[in-house]
Amino acid sequence: MFNKKKNNDKEENIMNTENTSENITENVENTDATTNETEQAPELTAEEKLQAEVQQLNDKYLRLYAEFDNYKRRTQKERVELLQTAGKDVIVSMLPVLDDFDRALKAMETAADVAPVKEGVLLVHHKIKNILSQKGLKEVESISKDFDTDFHEAITNIPAPTEDLKGKVIDEVEKGYTLNDNVIRFAKVVVGA
Repeated sequence: MFNKKKNNDKEENIMNTENTSENITENVENTDATTNETEQAPELTAEEKLQAEVQQLNDKYLRLYAEFDNYKRRTQKERVELLQTAGKDVIVSMLPVLDDFDRALKAMETAADVAPVKEGVLLVHHKIKNILSQKGLKEVESISKDFDTDFHEAITNIPAPTEDLKGKVIDEVEKGYTLNDNVIRFAKVVVGA
């Protein structure tokens, strides 16, 4: 009985060994088949390679075009916002002057003497000129200067009172201004002829 059991165990071991070797053989054959299939996969033709490259370049182009389009929209929106708020800092700096004018108007209602009102208005005028000059605004000097079409607009000609005033500005009807050295309003002047 003991021998019979031993023989059964030997037979099982032999069968297990045979099964294992069969599994290994099958695995090796499967691996070889997979390798052969990969090797047998047809390589892309030159035409297919070119089509793939064209597709890839087309995709890059479309992405770049979309990115540029977004950039244009964004900068246009920023430009519109800038134009809408361009004068904001000037307006904010002018608000104290507006407050001073309101106080001057209230003071004029009850003022009996003109001198303090006049002094207050002169102070407000000086304040507004200082604020505007800080923002780059300058008056165009005109009186007794040579007439220059880059800065002056002649309203009329009059006979010059002296010879040295011929071709020069005799009177200024409306002041001219430059903003950061660019003329924003020409001076309206009378020129000696």
